[in-house]
Amino acid sequence: MSDITSNELAELETGIHNVRDGTSITFAHLPKEGAPRIALVHSLAMDHRFWLPVIQELHNKAEVLAIDCRGHGTSDKAAGPYNLELFANDLADVLDHIGWDRSLVGGASLGGAVALQFAVKFPNRTSTLGLIDTTSCYGQTAPDDWAKRAAAARSTGLESMTDFQETRWFSCKFRKENPDIVKFCVDTFIGNDLDTYSATCRMLGGFDLRAHLKELTMPTAVIVGEEDYATPLEMAEFLHKEISGSTLEVIKDGRHLTPLEHPALIADRLLTLARKA
Repeated sequence: MSDITSNELAELETGIHNVRDGTSITFAHLPKEGAPRIALVHSLAMDHRFWLPVIQELHNKAEVLAIDCRGHGTSDKAAGPYNLELFANDLADVLDHIGWDRSLVGGASLGGAVALQFAVKFPNRTSTLGLIDTTSCYGQTAPDDWAKRAAAARSTGLESMTDFQETRWFSCKFRKENPDIVKFCVDTFIGNDLDTYSATCRMLGGFDLRAHLKELTMPTAVIVGEEDYATPLEMAEFLHKEISGSTLEVIKDGRHLTPLEHPALIADRLLTLARKA
């Protein structure tokens, strides 16, 4: 796989929208009139470019929106504290801005949690739901675990955490064969603002949507890497069990960032899901 940014399509339009509290949110939009609509939210400490390999696969097949979450990419580094409802509102406001009333809403890791919150708050706007390498809750020790990660970032810097992150993100084989993708993720990660990274970590430590999963009735696909130990299989199995009619797929040899490890597969599953709307 080549450098991720070389996959950017000429048709991909970027823009900025000021959401309801005045925060500016950067977004990328791939237009395709009459095609299934797919809205995507990236993983922690990434930005909309995380989805470029998947968007490349969806070219001429779907209309796609990908955002930079607040505090990420070139969106405003708005002060915390953060909560998932705030992130879901940001997505809703950008969707309003480009004129989408309903779409598939999908996300990976942090983005999956945002997609889940969006579906809970805006079920009529969520035609289908794609939950990739994610969870509805990180568990009983999550507040302390994520607070420690935020503190480590502040005390030793994000660069000191990259070896740990690389092994969580990608399999050994993928890292060896795709150094440009690994470098892109590392560079994006260490470029994050410490205040907003810490606020996002604390948000992830505190959210819990488990009680809302049975409310969801839209077609839902749960996808997880076989070797994902950031949001492991048991978390995906819980989502699948609680969301009626959902499907569960385990990607062989995948770790935590399967949209980058297996973009063609993820694009295929998202397109299949979007066509169920």
